[in-house]
Amino acid sequence: MLDEALTLLTDDLIMLALPLFLLTVAVEAGFSYRRNLNWYEKEDFWTSIGIMLTTVVVDFLPKLIGVIAMIKLHEISPLRDLIGRQWWCWVVLFFLDDFTYYWFHRANHEVRFMWAGHVNHHSSQYLNYGTALRQGVGERVYKCFFWLWLPLIGFDAAMVVTMMSINLFYQFWLHTQAVKKLPPLAELILNTPSHHRVHHGSNIRYLDCNHAGTLIIWDRLFGTFSEENDHDPIIYGLTRNLDNNNFSNALLHEYRSIREDIARASRWRDKLGYILLAPGWSHDGTDNRARVLRKNTNLELA
Repeated sequence: MLDEALTLLTDDLIMLALPLFLLTVAVEAGFSYRRNLNWYEKEDFWTSIGIMLTTVVVDFLPKLIGVIAMIKLHEISPLRDLIGRQWWCWVVLFFLDDFTYYWFHRANHEVRFMWAGHVNHHSSQYLNYGTALRQGVGERVYKCFFWLWLPLIGFDAAMVVTMMSINLFYQFWLHTQAVKKLPPLAELILNTPSHHRVHHGSNIRYLDCNHAGTLIIWDRLFGTFSEENDHDPIIYGLTRNLDNNNFSNALLHEYRSIREDIARASRWRDKLGYILLAPGWSHDGTDNRARVLRKNTNLELA
């Protein structure tokens, strides 16, 4: 079982695609430099690379444990003899995986201790293919947990890991300002660069929106979709950007903030609120959660 799990990790599509990702970064950076577009900043880029390398290290053990759990759960699944690798099983898995990713990603924005593990990805004030490599480090610890229900309903671990990798591979190309709008049908169904730019916006209109992996239909269905608006240009980064963009600050700042907020609260209920409620909640009565800010400014998602 351990050998099977290790084989799945070493054959991960994302690791195999890394040279292509780095080549794409180089092409985009060169294009930005020649056109004087300022899409890249040196310190910010190297912070992204440092976080990427940290993610690779941190990801290994939790993912290995997750894959072993997937193998075990598939062995006891009552549907394992029905669900094989037929074409229709791959189609069903595509939708179920994308649905799972939506809720995983949304939870990363709406539960503060999960946000602390995801915020690295949003801490850059630039949107480029280097930012795509700046994945959340802490989220690696619990990510696979969200997918464990899939082997339990009959999909084997290799199928699940492959589909997770395809989904993440698709998301890489969304992190760009070079692609404006796709044809209307694509914008209606797919997650596109325009939709994902919104996701990286710190404007009140865009906060905690467009959590999609491949299909934007989940955001449209569950009320978290926001359209890119030319009258409200996207401001990339956080609502309160970092004092400096060095590696350790980008990696750990939100964990420090949670610790400080917990120390300020006297009641256990409030301490738990700083861990489990959405970023922006405070026990002293101020409430800067995204939905509250939109309500207070009469902004509606569209």
